[in-house]
Amino acid sequence: MTRRWNVLRARLRALFRREAVIRDIDEEMRIHVDMATEDNVRRGMAPAEARAAALREFGNLGCARDTAYEVRGGGNVETLWQDIRFGARMLRKRPGLTFSAVLTMALGIGATSAVFSVVDPLLLRPLPFREPDRLIAIRETCLPKFPSFSVSPGNFLAWRERSDAFESMAAMQNVTMNLTGGGEPERVRALRVTSGFFETFGVSPALGRGFLPDEDAHGHGQVAVLSAGFWQRRFGADLSVLGRTLLLDGKPYVVAGVMPPGAHQAMGDVDVWTPAAFSAEERASHGSHYLRAVGRLAPSATIEAARRQLDEVARALEREHPESNRDWRVTMSPLGDALVGNVRPTLVVLAVAVAFLLLIACANVASLLLGHATSREREIAVRVALGAGRGRILRQLACESTLLTLVGGAVGLALGTFGVDLLLALAPDGLAGLKGVKLDLPLVAFAFLASLAAGLVVGVAPALQAFRVDVNASLKEGGRSGTEGGGRARVRRALVAVEVAACVLLLVGAGLLIRSLDRLLAVDPGFTADGVTTLAIDLPRHKYPDDPAQLAYFERAVREVASLPGVTAAAAAETIPFRVDWVMGFTIEGRTLAPSEQEPSANYYAVTPDYFRVMGIRLLRGRPFGERDGRDGAAVAIVNEKLARQFFPDGDALGKRIGYQRDRMQEIVGIVADIKQYSLEDPGTYQMYEPLPQHPMSAMTLVVRANRDPSADMRARLAGIDPDQPLGVVTPLERIVSESVSRRRFAVVLLGIFAGVALLLAVVGIYGVIADAVTQRTREVGIRLALGARSSECIRLMMGQGALPVLVGLAVGVGAALALMRVMAGLLYQVSATDPATLGAVSLLIAVVALVASYVPARRVTRVDPMAALRSE
Repeated sequence: MTRRWNVLRARLRALFRREAVIRDIDEEMRIHVDMATEDNVRRGMAPAEARAAALREFGNLGCARDTAYEVRGGGNVETLWQDIRFGARMLRKRPGLTFSAVLTMALGIGATSAVFSVVDPLLLRPLPFREPDRLIAIRETCLPKFPSFSVSPGNFLAWRERSDAFESMAAMQNVTMNLTGGGEPERVRALRVTSGFFETFGVSPALGRGFLPDEDAHGHGQVAVLSAGFWQRRFGADLSVLGRTLLLDGKPYVVAGVMPPGAHQAMGDVDVWTPAAFSAEERASHGSHYLRAVGRLAPSATIEAARRQLDEVARALEREHPESNRDWRVTMSPLGDALVGNVRPTLVVLAVAVAFLLLIACANVASLLLGHATSREREIAVRVALGAGRGRILRQLACESTLLTLVGGAVGLALGTFGVDLLLALAPDGLAGLKGVKLDLPLVAFAFLASLAAGLVVGVAPALQAFRVDVNASLKEGGRSGTEGGGRARVRRALVAVEVAACVLLLVGAGLLIRSLDRLLAVDPGFTADGVTTLAIDLPRHKYPDDPAQLAYFERAVREVASLPGVTAAAAAETIPFRVDWVMGFTIEGRTLAPSEQEPSANYYAVTPDYFRVMGIRLLRGRPFGERDGRDGAAVAIVNEKLARQFFPDGDALGKRIGYQRDRMQEIVGIVADIKQYSLEDPGTYQMYEPLPQHPMSAMTLVVRANRDPSADMRARLAGIDPDQPLGVVTPLERIVSESVSRRRFAVVLLGIFAGVALLLAVVGIYGVIADAVTQRTREVGIRLALGARSSECIRLMMGQGALPVLVGLAVGVGAALALMRVMAGLLYQVSATDPATLGAVSLLIAVVALVASYVPARRVTRVDPMAALRSE
């Protein structure tokens, strides 16, 4: 009984002691509030406003009570949930700080999440196939002409038969097929594939089956597998589509299966798969390159071993077929790398850029928290004086900073969803894998983890400063408004320097890309795209089986379109710039190749006479094609200036004979200006033109120059020629040229946005440092003014507070830019990665922005009342 009484009495005594401590702390805090109120009145505040400001500064009496309970209660009875609730109360009491920090983190997390949504499916997420790391893209190479080229059927079949480094190997060819016989005629994107194609990728149809081995034999490949998107769009996801017959290019194809959603993105963005079913002529062809090949490595093989083995096969083929295989070798890379292609450098640069943006956001929030830490210095001192541990204070501050960044991350994730839509709208064709990007679990998890990490980062500086609180000095200075200590000021200036340095890197990167894009757009492509419209047409062989029928259709199509109102000229071409190409080897009459010399090749064009007038390609010498260059006329050709200059250096190309077939040489009757075939940055190729009547084609592109949009009239007039003929998409040539720089424009726009946001955040950081310096040194400035100092001198004094971190950040940023911008060399065109004009412009911009950001708060010193400052002293 006595023991129980002693325990109860001890608990009551502890309770009374706790209540006494709380009363003492409450009284102490009231004294602080009264003294802070008087101090605010001396500054010129109205009494009510002064009292409200003091209460906001010292209103958290619950903190002291919690500390007293923890110290006097004999143990840590706080839970993480209580820390979170306390942190939420603190953030509610400082709405200005909370709003600024949340908005800043939302910008950083939102931009980071949006870029992650692009980088994840293309660079981080594995391909949707079985063991994707074993899938290898295989191409041919013939240096120096073709570093990476398509594959010939004969070479592919030899690889497959003679190599055991691959478990399986498949090839594919992109073609366009006309779907007729039920519903509106349509041009569909098809993929001819060899046997074992789906097995090589490790995928199976979601409905039905794939192709059987015997269906890849010539004359037996009349089956088709549909993509999920085409099945839903054309057939309304009808499950009875299996066994249905499709009329493709006039031939019946039986639907055997439907692929799962998303499978087409890596195997080819197509509507229909059909067996390749090579003919005997195709199987024996080693010189015609039009296939893409993919192999699945054997379990015990490596990519290097496979490369060596196929290289040996290529050397054997060179000995067996010297006329077509001389100098041709094999190159290969992981399929994922091949699919991303030249978009990878752009994505890497954007990922680094957005990391810098997030760093700037974190530095800005850390600076905000440091700036408001002065008002909490007494609170932390009281807690330390009452016995609160450093770990407990660190946990509390970490909770508050993490709450800020989590809320900012949630808002940023919402912004990121809009950012994803923007990215998809700007994304170049090389980012086809992004079509299914949306808000998903990996994106949410990334935003959450990024927010947690940012919360820890932004809480480090305030927590370290809290550990350096001088308890005695803080409690003794209770009657004054807190001042920012030298250590805290140095940390804030260091954070501003970090912001400026990162901002310089982003601005330099954006500036280099902008200058590069500007120079690229100024390049003369050799033709005039303005006012030219294109329309692709692929005639089915069953309906137009021979050259005369194909030629008759296109000649009539050109005449009908040329007669439309507003059309000034029309033509047809087998190849047009930036869209399709056809490379063929050629020989020059009277010249023989040295044993070690490679046969030259040129872009080949079959065109109607008005093609050069429609495209605005200048005729330099000779004559254009005319009516006399018909099917029965003399074989003639027109070459570009580069070919003429290279192979006829004496300027006597006219009248010479050239040909892509040794038994059919053509007289050169004209020389035209060079044009860019692949892109604006194309260094130039050899080009050879032939009249269409002398080499009719079944697939051509109409090019029309008009002073108004002829799309609707063109379709109506062409439907009158053949109502069942599917037509392609009418596309302005200007859009085709613009799409050729879409990758660069994509990087420019995004990096420019990131740089703009970074500059804004840097301005906020500089402004915050100067504004706090003005607040902390108000009395000093007042005394200086009372002693006769001019306002301009005080303004320069305050602006000097921000000059040093800006200069340091500028120097570090420029130095880092000189070292790091070389990684962007592949994205630049005729601009050095260390371009002095860009570095100078960015430095000047930063200096001007910093000057303005410093001047606005520094000008407040001119409103200081010297007498009020003296009375406060």
